[in-house]
Amino acid sequence: MKRRSFLVMLCGCVAVVTTAGGRPLIADEPSADRVKFITHNVWYGFTKKPDPRREHWRAWMAAEAPDVVALQELNGFTPETLAADASSWGHQHSALLKEDGFPTGITSRFPIHDVVRIREGFHHGLLRCRIEGLWIYVIHFHPSNYDHRIREAALLAKDIASLPGAAPQIVLAGDFNGPSPLDRVHYTQDTQLIPFFTRLDEENPQARNLNAGRLDYGGLQAILDQGFVDVVSLSQEADALFAGTFPSQLVRDEDHGTSRRIDYIFVSPNLREHVESAAILRNATTDMLSDHLPVTTTLRLGPPD
Repeated sequence: MKRRSFLVMLCGCVAVVTTAGGRPLIADEPSADRVKFITHNVWYGFTKKPDPRREHWRAWMAAEAPDVVALQELNGFTPETLAADASSWGHQHSALLKEDGFPTGITSRFPIHDVVRIREGFHHGLLRCRIEGLWIYVIHFHPSNYDHRIREAALLAKDIASLPGAAPQIVLAGDFNGPSPLDRVHYTQDTQLIPFFTRLDEENPQARNLNAGRLDYGGLQAILDQGFVDVVSLSQEADALFAGTFPSQLVRDEDHGTSRRIDYIFVSPNLREHVESAAILRNATTDMLSDHLPVTTTLRLGPPD
């Protein structure tokens, strides 16, 4: 696959592509040839800085026309409210992890099968399902404890090992709440992040953002060690500028530290050659939708080119 940079500065638009037979295909028409994913942490279920933020978010999602959407921080959502929002961007299928705390959820243009909700051992829980033959996990790891994230990654690996079939095709999408070793060079040059996390750990005895005064990459390293492919890193030029997913301009009046990448989409190795594109979606619109920026990828479901 040719490596390209997909960090975009575009407003949402409806794309038109062409099928192998030359028939125009509008992006809101279901197709098993390609699946467009978006993952987005929507910040406290839109209870902070509410409408018109949620209204703008629904309109943006409809314009983006994804096939599958993984969501985090659906605070206050019910299965009915998630289904109503999903319907506004053309999805008739949805599943919610839970109704308390910080729920995750998924919506889809295609039917959702084999939904499994796991809460034991996970700070926010784990949602797993199957869509168009893909096993999809919606991730929201611990926000302030590197050791807990490592344990969550181990539990995730255990569940993945239980999937049927010799080589399941898997997508992990969500807020992993930790730094990737693939971004180590950037963080090494960031002189503000360690003091920021040092202060957080001093203020909260339960927090363990730092490991012996350093960033700990263990949670994300465990994902990479399982063979999973970071689609944004895969799609970038080797010398591409660092792009974070948190914090956005929506919370520029608050102190959340310097920009960092904590939202990811990973695919199993057998999907690596199916990655058609990937991007962190940053523009004037997405910067005001949540404190996190959305991440997207499009996968081809046929044989790799």
